[in-house]
Amino acid sequence: MPNIKVFTGSSHPDIAKKIADRLGIDLGRATTKKFSNKETNVEIDESVRGEDVYIVQSGCGEINDNLMELLIMINACKIASASRVTAVIPCFPYSRQDKKEKSRAPITAKLLANLISVSGADHVITIDLHASQIQGFFNIPVDNLYAEPAITKWIKDNIPEWKSSVMVSPDAGGVKRMTSIADNLDIDFAIIHKERQKANEEDSTVLVGNVRDRTAIMVDDLADTCDTIVKGAEKLREAGANKIYAILTHGVLAGNAIDKINNSCLEALVVTNTIPQDKHMKQCPKLQTVDISVMLAEAIRRTHYAESVSYLFSNVPY
Repeated sequence: MPNIKVFTGSSHPDIAKKIADRLGIDLGRATTKKFSNKETNVEIDESVRGEDVYIVQSGCGEINDNLMELLIMINACKIASASRVTAVIPCFPYSRQDKKEKSRAPITAKLLANLISVSGADHVITIDLHASQIQGFFNIPVDNLYAEPAITKWIKDNIPEWKSSVMVSPDAGGVKRMTSIADNLDIDFAIIHKERQKANEEDSTVLVGNVRDRTAIMVDDLADTCDTIVKGAEKLREAGANKIYAILTHGVLAGNAIDKINNSCLEALVVTNTIPQDKHMKQCPKLQTVDISVMLAEAIRRTHYAESVSYLFSNVPY
């Protein structure tokens, strides 16, 4: 592929390497380091003049440091006369801060959009934004890819009884995503709804739908502490589900989330590799990953050749 360079930041070099391998190119040479006062320093070690540059950096690990590193890399390539700079952000950070929940609260996702634009990015590629309206925070094109085709393929390949299973959303916010997958698979769905009967009482959960003697598959976009997923699994077990799977796009798995999963009634927790999971997989035998680097690589290839990426919204490239 001529006139294309793919660079990686510090957050997720493994997925960047897989993307480069899929494209049949070598990763671009760049050096990132920190000075003694913790300032980030980036050096692009090869010419990018007139090149189509893609910088892969996920919103995980030391998020603020990695974010600053991304902004510096974008700016370094831009002022080195790159023809176009695209930020490839598999897991978009601060995506849950997309609106004012109360007075004087910041809309940090909008601030981040401004930072990325001002640093010199011409285009953003990401996967499963927590709220799709974040695309509107940018004044540059944003391709929000969906993990749904990869998740659907995993279900068909790994759950033998998937045709009689039930898709479940662990909260009201994920209903649209869940029903889309259920429609594609042509299977039933259910919703776990939280409600509060009286003020100052704990939320009670109500399962809307039937899962008795069936396999339940919970789907959500992100799991941080895994409280919602684990409580949802308990509710499904009480309702008589035989097996319970949880499938997520972004497995943050912070705090004691791994212990909760290990002690839960889940058959398996399936996440994509938008965030590195090697360490977590050693600690949790129930954890499995779905590789979505092929989708990112194909999005990059199609963007480079000015082809439509809408094919990827409903298909997994082979």
